[in-house]
Amino acid sequence: MRTPPKWPKQAGTLAKNPHFWAITLMVAICTVFHYPDQLGLSDSSSGDYLWGLQRHSVDRIFYLVPIIYAGYIFGATAGLALTAVSLFAMLPRILFISTTPTDAVFETGAVVLVGILANFWFRARARQMKAMREREQSTASMFTAQEKLRSQIRNTMRYQQKLTTLSKLSSLLAQSLEMDRLQRMAIDLVVEVMGVEVVLLFILEDKTGELVVMDFEGVSPEFARLVDRIKVGEGFNGWVAQTGEPLLVDDVSQDPRLTREVVKRENIQAQLIVPMKARGKIVGTLCVATHQHREFDFEEIELLTAIANEIGIAIDNARLYQEQLTIAEQLRQSETNYRELFDSAHDAIWVHDMEGNIQMVNKAGEVLFNSTAEKLSKMNIKDLLPTESLKNAMEVGYKLFHGQTVTQPYEQHFIQRDGTETTLMLTTNLLSSGDHPKGFQNIARDITEEKRMQENLRFYVQQITRAQEEERLRIAHELHDSTAQSLIALLHQLENLLHDKSELPLGEAREMWAFHEQIKDVLQEVRHITRGLRPSILDDLGLIPALHWLTRQLQTEQRVETSLQIHGAERRFSQEAELILFRIVQEGLRNIGRHAHASKAEVSITFGDGKTTVVITDNGIGFNLPAEVSDLSRIGKLGLTGMQERVRLLDGRLEAKSEEGKGTIITIKAPI
Repeated sequence: MRTPPKWPKQAGTLAKNPHFWAITLMVAICTVFHYPDQLGLSDSSSGDYLWGLQRHSVDRIFYLVPIIYAGYIFGATAGLALTAVSLFAMLPRILFISTTPTDAVFETGAVVLVGILANFWFRARARQMKAMREREQSTASMFTAQEKLRSQIRNTMRYQQKLTTLSKLSSLLAQSLEMDRLQRMAIDLVVEVMGVEVVLLFILEDKTGELVVMDFEGVSPEFARLVDRIKVGEGFNGWVAQTGEPLLVDDVSQDPRLTREVVKRENIQAQLIVPMKARGKIVGTLCVATHQHREFDFEEIELLTAIANEIGIAIDNARLYQEQLTIAEQLRQSETNYRELFDSAHDAIWVHDMEGNIQMVNKAGEVLFNSTAEKLSKMNIKDLLPTESLKNAMEVGYKLFHGQTVTQPYEQHFIQRDGTETTLMLTTNLLSSGDHPKGFQNIARDITEEKRMQENLRFYVQQITRAQEEERLRIAHELHDSTAQSLIALLHQLENLLHDKSELPLGEAREMWAFHEQIKDVLQEVRHITRGLRPSILDDLGLIPALHWLTRQLQTEQRVETSLQIHGAERRFSQEAELILFRIVQEGLRNIGRHAHASKAEVSITFGDGKTTVVITDNGIGFNLPAEVSDLSRIGKLGLTGMQERVRLLDGRLEAKSEEGKGTIITIKAPI
């Protein structure tokens, strides 16, 4: 029996159902035949109609047709509802029309009872069918679950096999960090697990960006040589190295991506290529192939990918291990070289910890401290330095520890056991292990003799400079007191002669007056030379007026717009210091007037606490400075060299900045 559909819940759906209209038509026909007289139809109710039954008895029986039809099509609920409708349709004849109401009631009751029983049977049958369907669905669900369980068992077994393979691979690869052995073990395992004839292991070189054949199986060495050095993006393996995705090739000879014909000649057909990765980077590719047709399934692709990653990690670890060995060897060699340099260095070198305990001393250090390395290693740096020097050393160490700038090398003093003082030029570096300071390395050179020679040289230069100034002063006095006076007397004599000899011819008189003018010019030049040798304004009024005179002289004689700027409280220095500063500025302005081709110049003097700064600038053509100011004499800048020597007499420092086309800046800083 078919399963009745659910009774339509919506009128629109009910109106579209043909069974509904068929049932409605049946009920209407039964009702029409049940009331022919009332509906104006001819009456043929007299006599027997069917099977000895009366006409209206048959009509009542016909009501069972739509009732059973409705129950069969729409279910027991619809059939019972239609039974009730049929009962209401038959009641008027029973109550008001039938001549035999008792029979009519009995017949109607029989029809209703049959309709009810039929529909209850439909309901029972529907429940039975529903139970049967549920059993069938349960059986199907059980079979589906069973199949899923079998599939899960198969997947679990495959996964277990994969884990076993990977575990075996990891164990094999962990046995060695030698690259050659790793490669051979990996290839043998791939051949065994994948059941293939050909295996190629490519390693990606970072420098060249090429895949290099590291090892192979199942192909000739000639083939391996011809497929070596594949660029990333080239061919099958190059594509995998570029994309990082596995590649399955069913027929190599028919694939347009094939770039090397040697693959066809080797009779390789199916290929599976997967990337080898380590630390998130592609380190190579693993290629397996067969000489006949083969289809690699998804599990095999996953398994080979996992194997490739294990091989990639192992190879990367082997690389790191080899690099560490290389680095360790380099460190050992560097330590050996450092030790040789440390021991053979001419400068004294010693290392002490953060507390000052001496840990290492080279041979030059033993000579410097007049002791052995063994004895010095038991001493503290405090035992070797006097109080002031120790204070200076602690200040340097503090700055280095806190990352501050330290001017190096710096001078340090050391008192020998015999009481003599030794001057050291010292360089100190902070030694750290990672971010943790461990101690200090000190490199010292004994500059006691060099310092003494410098002081002697400075004394000689000072004496020479003083002698030069004295000689300049003497020559200036000679020129002023002798030469200039003689020229003045000669002028007076010539003037008297010209006045007394008024009868001289006009030509001779003009020639004599020309001699007179020439003598006046020579006198002016002598006076100019005298002022240049030693201007009296410097001795009479001091440095600042003398500098004003220099700037005016440059502006007047060389047509260079010159100014003097004074900063700070003006003060007087010793006669020697003022003379040296005057000569420095004089040389700087003389260089501007002779060589700079400048239109503007400025002299700035700043009186600070404990020091004086003089800056000479111009907007001239400039020049290219050497690496060191001391090299100025080699390029012909003798004026700057002289200025530097004079600055040294003041324990000062000269700095020069210049570029071609951008002028020159000369800065003098002296502790006066």
